[in-house]
Amino acid sequence: MWLLLAFGLIFFGAASAIDPAENCSEDGRECAPWLVPLAQGFGALVALGAGLNMFANPNRGSFIDPATGDLVWWQGRIGTSGGDEGRIHPSQIGKIRIVRQEDSDDEVHLYDLEGNRLFWFDQEVIPWPYERWAQRLAARWPQIEIESVG
Repeated sequence: MWLLLAFGLIFFGAASAIDPAENCSEDGRECAPWLVPLAQGFGALVALGAGLNMFANPNRGSFIDPATGDLVWWQGRIGTSGGDEGRIHPSQIGKIRIVRQEDSDDEVHLYDLEGNRLFWFDQEVIPWPYERWAQRLAARWPQIEIESVG
């Protein structure tokens, strides 16, 4: 995302430094003053998209609560709103299922000891590589089964 943000800002800045009226060849035959605002808009759009994605990224995640020992995860937090969140003590986790997909992102699902899939927990709330994260959790709580599919 940092690279996209930098690319968008450089594109926007470079287009802002060019005067559209002077964007012509020496002989005046090739003149495209409409390209400058187009490049500015493109740069602004890329930079805005990257910036908003970076702003939203901290709004999803997970951690082990040191006070309770619960695994806490959340998505869709904006400002002080809680967004969608869940929590479970790792001793109540039965299975972490990692679904490998060739053409799209892998999926990660969390199940309790009764086999119920827990809401709002997916690959977006844990760090990659998912297996390493799951193995670290299972090393501490051995009842957790790690299932890889695909």
